[in-house]
Amino acid sequence: MRSIAFADFLIGLGILFVLEGVLFAASPSWMRRAMKSAMSSPDHVLRIAGIGSAIAGLFLIWLVRR
Repeated sequence: MRSIAFADFLIGLGILFVLEGVLFAASPSWMRRAMKSAMSSPDHVLRIAGIGSAIAGLFLIWLVRR
């Protein structure tokens, strides 16, 4: 039997795939430019953006679970 946490993880992963797929389907040229921009960005900028995104995601999960 799967745990609730694992089911929540799979749901979150599914939502991530849906959102990413919608972005690529709706505007492939914009996504291509965004990826090129990310490739040319310095590591520290991407690291800060990643940490900020992770903190925002944890905060959102905390708000929903509260």
